[in-house]
Parts: sequence; structure tokens; C-alpha cells
Amino acid sequence: MHLSPDELILWQYGFFKLNNTIVTTWILMAVLVIVSIRITSHLTTDTDISRQQNALEVIILTICSQIKEVGIQKPRQYLGFIGTIFIFIATANLFTIFPGYEPPTGSVSTTFALAICVFIASPVYGIAERGIVDYLKSYLQPTPIMLPFNIISEISRTFALAIRLFGNIMSGEMILAILLVITPFIFPIVMSLLGLLTGVVQAYIFTILATVYIAAATSDSEIT
Repeated sequence: MHLSPDELILWQYGFFKLNNTIVTTWILMAVLVIVSIRITSHLTTDTDISRQQNALEVIILTICSQIKEVGIQKPRQYLGFIGTIFIFIATANLFTIFPGYEPPTGSVSTTFALAICVFIASPVYGIAERGIVDYLKSYLQPTPIMLPFNIISEISRTFALAIRLFGNIMSGEMILAILLVITPFIFPIVMSLLGLLTGVVQAYIFTILATVYIAAATSDSEIT
């Protein structure tokens, strides 16, 4: 048993390694791109729409609704980034229904990459909405003495995002692997179904936290 899909090396040449995390991540991205192109190439404004378009509209409207509930009044402005994060994490976790598949979210390198994206996106959105001067002033609130603490908070929450997602996914995979060894077949099936639900919940939690951080960065102009 290995703790992370990073440990499974599929190809190596000198210092260059191609591990399971890289392969599954690129496969997931390819699948999402192909599915997106297929669905969006047949979009219509007619009342008679396909089930794929109907599902897509439900997903988009649900994500926009969740973004707005956090406090952001123009959710479509952030839909591309936040929606992509949710769909990628949820898909990565749901693909565990395929035998032999290990989600890239079980790799700390993947979760840190996602957390760093949020870390970069927050000030980018904040500066775009509030201006660089007004945004930088937020680090001095409520008093200038809070500057180092606010900076530490930005960094620490990035680590928290990455470790939370990695820990939850990895622990779920380990528990399922242990149950497959020590229990009858039916119980691991139930745990697998529960794992699918947990994977979606983890995608939701990660996305909501990312939305909260972006909302805080754009608070002066976005949150009422």
C-alpha cells in the first residue's frame, strides 16, 4: 500500500519521472475538455434542450447560487475559476468508481497546486475590483500592526486548504483499502458509495472556502 499516487512511477528517464498523479490529472483534463466541447457545441436557446445541456445549466446555476450566497453579488465574474475548481475536484473524486484508479487529489502536490491557484486568484480578483492601493490597505486593517499577521494568515490558509483536501481523500482511500482486506465484499461496496459522496462534499468544501477567500479580497466592492 502506498500513501500517495505520486509514489507509483509509470515511466522514468534519468531525473524525469512520470507518476500516476501526472497521468491521471492529464486524463481528467482531457476528459473534461472533450465533454465540455461536446456539450457546448450543441447549445440551443430552444425550449427543447438536450439532457446534457439541462445538466450543464443546473450545474452552472447551482454554482452561481452558491457563490452569491457567500456574498459575491456578481457570481458570473468568478464562475470560470470557481466552477472549474469544483468540477475538477468532484470529477477526480467520482472517478474512483473505476477499478485501479487513484484520484490525483490524494496527492499533496495536486492539492497544493489547487491551493496556490486560490492563493494567487484572491489578490488578483481583489486588485481588479478594488484597485491595488485599496487592496493593499486591507492588510493594514484594523491597525498597521496587523500587517505581518495578515500576511501569515494568507499563507497559512493556503496550507490549510491543501492539507485538508489531501488528508481527507488519502484517509478515505486507506480506510477502503483496509476494509477490502479484512471485511466481506458487501461492506467495502457501501464504503465506496459513501466515498463518492465524501468526494463531492470535499469538492464543495474546498470550493466554498476558495469563494470565501475571494469574497474577502473583493469585499469593499462585492459584498453588501
